[in-house]
Amino acid sequence: MSMKSASGQQKAPQDWLKDLNEYVVDSIQRSIIFTDILRKRGNNYIKHIRGGQPPVLTFNYEMILNAKNFERPVNYALVRISDRRREDEDTPDSQERRHPGKERVIRPKRPIVIIDPRAGHGPGIGGSKRDSEIGMALEHGHPVYFILFYSEPIPGQTMADVIAAMEKFMENIIERHPNADAPAVMGNCQAGWAAALVCAERPDVTGPLVLNGAPLSYWSGVAGVNPMRYKGGLVGGVWVNSFLSDLGNGVFDGANLVQNFETLNPANTLWSKQYNVYSHLDTEEERYLAFERWWGGFFMLTTDEIHYIVRNLFVGNKLETGQLELREGQKVSLKRIESPIIVFASMGDNITPAQQALNWIPRVYSSVEDIRRHGQVIIYIVHKDIGHLGIFVAGSVAKKEHKEIIANFDMIEFLSPGLYEMVIEGDVLAGKFTTRYEKRTFDDIAAYDDGTEDETDFSVVAKVSEANDNMYQLFMRPWVKLWTTELSAEVLRHTHPLRTQRYIFADTNPLMRPVKNIASITRQNRKPASADNPFSAMEKDFAVYLENVLNIYRDYRDLRQEHLFQLIYGSKMLRSFFPPPEKETPALVDEIERADYDKRLLAMEEGGHAEGLIRVFMAIARIGRGVKRRHFEIGTEIARTHKALKKMRPAEFKRILKEQTAILQADEDKAIEALSVLIKNKDDRMEALSIARRLCLVDGVYNDAEKAIIDKLKKGMKL
Repeated sequence: MSMKSASGQQKAPQDWLKDLNEYVVDSIQRSIIFTDILRKRGNNYIKHIRGGQPPVLTFNYEMILNAKNFERPVNYALVRISDRRREDEDTPDSQERRHPGKERVIRPKRPIVIIDPRAGHGPGIGGSKRDSEIGMALEHGHPVYFILFYSEPIPGQTMADVIAAMEKFMENIIERHPNADAPAVMGNCQAGWAAALVCAERPDVTGPLVLNGAPLSYWSGVAGVNPMRYKGGLVGGVWVNSFLSDLGNGVFDGANLVQNFETLNPANTLWSKQYNVYSHLDTEEERYLAFERWWGGFFMLTTDEIHYIVRNLFVGNKLETGQLELREGQKVSLKRIESPIIVFASMGDNITPAQQALNWIPRVYSSVEDIRRHGQVIIYIVHKDIGHLGIFVAGSVAKKEHKEIIANFDMIEFLSPGLYEMVIEGDVLAGKFTTRYEKRTFDDIAAYDDGTEDETDFSVVAKVSEANDNMYQLFMRPWVKLWTTELSAEVLRHTHPLRTQRYIFADTNPLMRPVKNIASITRQNRKPASADNPFSAMEKDFAVYLENVLNIYRDYRDLRQEHLFQLIYGSKMLRSFFPPPEKETPALVDEIERADYDKRLLAMEEGGHAEGLIRVFMAIARIGRGVKRRHFEIGTEIARTHKALKKMRPAEFKRILKEQTAILQADEDKAIEALSVLIKNKDDRMEALSIARRLCLVDGVYNDAEKAIIDKLKKGMKL
């Protein structure tokens, strides 16, 4: 008698017994080694805690400013990455170029500041690999700064104090690099909205803003897909965070935030993550332990901080509506950000859905024309499937998206105002990419969503949350504080499930001490099962089955919670007590904008040859086609060599560029007609037209839009 194996081959009974024996030995050995890996994870956790939970950066760094010493102290610090990637440069701050017959030219590189999220975890994940945001910035020769934070907040610190400290960091960087452009700021996840606040409050000390998986539109999402946005409403709003902070004796435990992430995907938390290590012991141990060192580092927030974040942002959604106040009576508007904004989102992100990363754009600005009127450049990139952490952790993303973002900072600042999608095409392994900027409309952003009607329920949540929080603070908080001590808070923190599951496997548990020696012997006598072992195949099938069961549970749970949310906050009775706000009618252009428009019209004929050439550049840039790197390279080559432009300082060039863009925005026809006034010499006008033709011929042929603008320029310059 014989039976078929998993591969379809006939097997005798004795062969099955052999396979079973082989599988049993392999599974026992893997169980022992996996237990030892958990032991190492627990030891690493305790060691990390005792060491003060330093950043998980793989790069060396030097301390620049410690905000613990500020007049309003906070638990933040500014460090500079001291590693270097490009050994061919004299300094990491400059890029050298040699031109035949010309003296050596040193052009300072703009600094780049990277901020990691303070959302329960510690800093460093954005630089935990060599191929990372930090690594790409170093590779391009930029001086790189990192804003880190400590595990324990300074008692009494507020979000206003934190933002003020970051602004001081930016001022210090400006002082250290007086000849370079303002620093670019890269904010990961929740650090994105913090970076946006800094850029909105102090546009004078910040350059391009990069938002990686950063939520700025907190109510957005797709029905049946993004369940995390319902959690706040289902627990009654911000009062829960107030309660947990009071139990922590004025400190909110970041492990509670991490637990929210863990419950989002039970299949990964309870099974897949661990099974992946168990089934690939020889290749996954190092990666797993490195990631768990960061994932298991839980950082605290003060009561004021967590209350401000949840009340005003996640529940109140006040940032995109312009109602957010960092300081009493001072509202923060994202329209005040002057430098370009790059938004990096992913359709595979279940923590910050693409809608939460993008929908603030059509809320803050009334139209793409409004974006142009404010002289703003907004660029977005949407990855097809990378997860939330992959946006700022995955090496493939670092070597493609982040590499191209950093490489194109110089080009981005010279784009004509408007909304663009950054399209990157190329081979990650080869490292060769082509990048272009396609003009987009608000309809392109709306296509990622299923409508905004469901967001009305969240406005009801915001009002219910306020009422519940007031009730809690009035009736419950005094009693909770009465029975809370620092000892009780410490007990709650140490018995948190996410901590217990780590130190219970550490060597502090006497039962785990023999595991090290047993695992060492097991590794020396490792006998993995053969690749075609049928019992190993059955194990993998069972793993897939269990993962699917947990996914079905997750989908049912999420669907049930979504329906419950809609049932509660969509009810007419509740809305009679907490009515949603009426929809606002689009506002007309106010008197200030009208005065600004009139000012631009009066400036049509102000300037000379340089202003005229830059106006020609921007007129070409405004036509509706994708902007490629080659367009920028030709433009910068002309700007560097042309007699009217080459002596101009970069800051002066950018100032004139913004002015001419605004003039074209006000009335393109009149602006082009005035070119003959700016460029008085006919030969210079002929040369300007030749430059326009060269810029349009980047792709080898004229398209209809390019033909039209050339004809318009020719008539405007009276040629």
